[in-house]
Amino acid sequence: QVQLVESGGGLVQAGGSLRLSCAASGRTFSTYCMGWFRQAPGKEREFVAAISWDGEATYYADSVKGRFTISRDNAKNTVYLQMNSLKSEDTAVYYCAARQGHRISLRVGEYDYWGQGTQVTVSS
Repeated sequence: QVQLVESGGGLVQAGGSLRLSCAASGRTFSTYCMGWFRQAPGKEREFVAAISWDGEATYYADSVKGRFTISRDNAKNTVYLQMNSLKSEDTAVYYCAARQGHRISLRVGEYDYWGQGTQVTVSS
């Protein structure tokens, strides 16, 4: 069982930056692939970024590539999402998710554990 708690969301002007954190419980964090997803009002939850269990591989949605960076610190049981050059269309609730195993997935349904989400609002 893994519990995930996101933090770092808030209100920021377009062009600004935020760093989201996701703290995980449990001693097996390093065996999980981690992902960030987001959900805007009236829209389906969508993939943002994912990172392999060892941090060696990362994947990004085209909409955030070059602006967002996912990273992890297995010693701290934490995964991060650095968001730069934020746009109004990045406004959403951001969720951290964990997937058992070494294979990264971009699909919502293939993640085993989810955090409660943190709101990111970008004003234009």
